[in-house]
Amino acid sequence: MVTASFTGFIRTILIIIAVYYLLRFLMRLFAPILVQQMVKKAEQNFNNMNQQYNQQAQQQQYQSQRQQETTKEVPKEKKKVGEYIDFEELD
Repeated sequence: MVTASFTGFIRTILIIIAVYYLLRFLMRLFAPILVQQMVKKAEQNFNNMNQQYNQQAQQQQYQSQRQQETTKEVPKEKKKVGEYIDFEELD
């Protein structure tokens, strides 16, 4: 059976602290790069979605214009019911 020693405990604590500071240092180096890549990817996704939306809107507008052209109604003639009389009030 192995017994724990004080020097082994201190060594373990120092290794944990060294790993913590190493990870902290590496994150300061690589975090901006990772965030920049994530932002670029999000921008690409947004542009793709916007482009698809614009294409769909144009297609719908084109289809509605064609539909309106094909279904133009002939305006009905209004019936003429006598002539217009302008009444004036008397004081």
